[in-house]
Amino acid sequence: MWKGSAAVCVKDRKLLMVQQGEEKLWTIPSGEKFDKESYEACCLRELEEETGYLGDIQRSLFVKKGQSFGIDVKVHYFRVQITGGEMKIQDPDELIHDIKWVSLKELQTLDLSFPEDFVFLSEYIKQP
Repeated sequence: MWKGSAAVCVKDRKLLMVQQGEEKLWTIPSGEKFDKESYEACCLRELEEETGYLGDIQRSLFVKKGQSFGIDVKVHYFRVQITGGEMKIQDPDELIHDIKWVSLKELQTLDLSFPEDFVFLSEYIKQP
């Protein structure tokens, strides 16, 4: 089973997104957890690796279990507040192509890696 974490970062009603992979699809910063790493530590590490931002976890949102691309997955989603750093791609896997803050209107136009997350992410953009 693949285990990982995802960072939901919202600022001024915009959601932090990364464009990744060969197909150049959009998703929130996320990635695979190391064996002895906590889900929280994984979330913050992936946020920094993929976007250059530092953050603090505000709260756990939910755990998504299921299959993705034929693999069993378990992903912990966290609400994260950006606390520092600067936007830059520094992904050691070289899978990130772009980073941007998107409005709800922009989110509706993106090709998402995980389309099932759209409704959930839309709700978080609307929150203050």
